[in-house]
Amino acid sequence: MGLSWQQGPLAPGAIGRFLLPEALPKRLLYAEPLRRRMRVRFGGSWIADSEDVFVLFEPGRYPVAYFPETDVAPDTLERTELTTQHRDLGPTSWYTVRAGEQSAKRGAWQHVELPAYASELQGRVAFAWPAMDAFYEEDERILGHAADSYHRIDIRQTSRSLVVRHGERIIAETKRPLVLYESGFAPRWYIARADVDESALTPVEHQTFCPYKGLCSYYDIGDARWAVWSYREAYPEVGRISGMVSFEPDLVCLHLDGTQLHLEPGQSVISHGADRDLTAAEGAPPRAQP
Repeated sequence: MGLSWQQGPLAPGAIGRFLLPEALPKRLLYAEPLRRRMRVRFGGSWIADSEDVFVLFEPGRYPVAYFPETDVAPDTLERTELTTQHRDLGPTSWYTVRAGEQSAKRGAWQHVELPAYASELQGRVAFAWPAMDAFYEEDERILGHAADSYHRIDIRQTSRSLVVRHGERIIAETKRPLVLYESGFAPRWYIARADVDESALTPVEHQTFCPYKGLCSYYDIGDARWAVWSYREAYPEVGRISGMVSFEPDLVCLHLDGTQLHLEPGQSVISHGADRDLTAAEGAPPRAQP
């Protein structure tokens, strides 16, 4: 998302281009200081605590946080025999992370022979997000992946006509949809449940998690599986879409002001797995912590 994911400027499917006389390399990596205190919890302990974190944006990947070795608790990292080759950053050593009675094999990594142009990552370690218990900025848990400071969501009210059909049946019809603009994605249209024939929607157990919007539930419409989704308790920053529903234009027929909408190239959502052992309660909107 943001810079490097979906259709952001550093992503493989970017919809814009840099206006330069010569073509840029196909892969551009970008690193910058996070400028926020970040902590990692594992095995009942804080194993990393730093105000000097760097975030790496790599094409087609979520942002990754890199901690100075000096800000990692002693005896936390045990180097393994595994070494892999990063296509841009060279040899990568992998670590088992240990704290208390808990261990995570390949729970962290470090680029050990960095090229000169990537010196910002020298002496830094990244932790495998799903393998850790939790990541925090100050005292608030950050879910999913390191926050992308270039990720933005805007929600706008509109009076445009939106009609949703499946076969000959009208599933929803409204002149008061909300349109959600999110970095790297085409606009998504949300409809109040009062304007939806909910008898056509069959709830399914499938759920995904968005670090910016929260826990997402899905519905089938007949043979159109997962054609509808809803953030029943969206995060406060996007609370306007809480409980509303949105429809996949490749699975059902959406007409906006009489024009049929289609799923744009590169817009298939690659769902992000939630953090390890994340419960529905933890995926709910964050509340103030004591």
